[in-house]
Amino acid sequence: MVPETVALDLMTLLDAPGVGPSRVRKVLKRWQLLRNGGSLLDAGLLQETLTASQVAALPKSRERVKRHWDELSKRNVRALSILDPAYPEGLKQTLGDEAPVLLLCVGNLELLKKTSVGFCGSREATEKGSATAWDSADLLAQRGVNIVSGFAAGVDMNAHRAALTAGGTTTVVLAEGILRFRVKKEIHGEWDEGRTLVVSEFGPNLPWSVSHAMQRNRTICGLSRAMILIEARTSGGSIQAGRDCLKLGLPLFAAVYEGMPESATGNDELLNQGARRLMKSRSTNQPNIGPVLEAIVSFSVTADVHRPAASKQNPQMPLLG
Repeated sequence: MVPETVALDLMTLLDAPGVGPSRVRKVLKRWQLLRNGGSLLDAGLLQETLTASQVAALPKSRERVKRHWDELSKRNVRALSILDPAYPEGLKQTLGDEAPVLLLCVGNLELLKKTSVGFCGSREATEKGSATAWDSADLLAQRGVNIVSGFAAGVDMNAHRAALTAGGTTTVVLAEGILRFRVKKEIHGEWDEGRTLVVSEFGPNLPWSVSHAMQRNRTICGLSRAMILIEARTSGGSIQAGRDCLKLGLPLFAAVYEGMPESATGNDELLNQGARRLMKSRSTNQPNIGPVLEAIVSFSVTADVHRPAASKQNPQMPLLG
């Protein structure tokens, strides 16, 4: 089957009431085992994995998906199934069986191949927290690292904007359907379609939800070779993203600086669980991203990381081109 057909079938299954990602993965695995090249929606295949009512709902789901498909085409959205050669290999390797079976993407797909660092943190970050996010993303972007975050207010938006202002690239991972995406006014001036990628693993028109945000954060982890966390509370999406990073074995860096707000106790919790400190460099008075770059090199599952000559800012710091 051609990649677009597989993606269309997966989108249809995910649209059906009561059919979640885990069940779709079972259908996909069985389909791969049969190796008959037929449709994922073959009745014989589905009878062993879906209920009769779920199978009966597929024709209406197909109609809805076809309408969405036309709109996606108009907006130049690319649907990548987990079997598509363009699907990011690192995402599959990091998340394993929990990797999204389908990604809807608009923008520069080449960013899926770039070495990336994820950012998460408070929507209401302090001035120091916002500056740390901006400076860290700026320094990484200057070294050719793609910045990945969730497009929320606060830390996320500072990371995205800093990357673009530095002339770098950024990936937005949505907690809603991609047809709901709009470029926010805070970043409109810096937005460059050639240097951005927007990704969603949800139905094209699904609204934002807390559960989607939690799931989206895992995908940010999966697309990244390290994560920077800034001013996390002891509950909520940011600290859960940090916990997920540690469980996945992904290098996690928690910002540490004077005047940390009392609400950012999640940073300390994660540091006690294995996160590494992100400190300021005494020579530059900016975040010391040297350890982050070193972690990227050791963790990377891609081939686009290299070490050119050291910078004048920090002669001992390994760089990315």
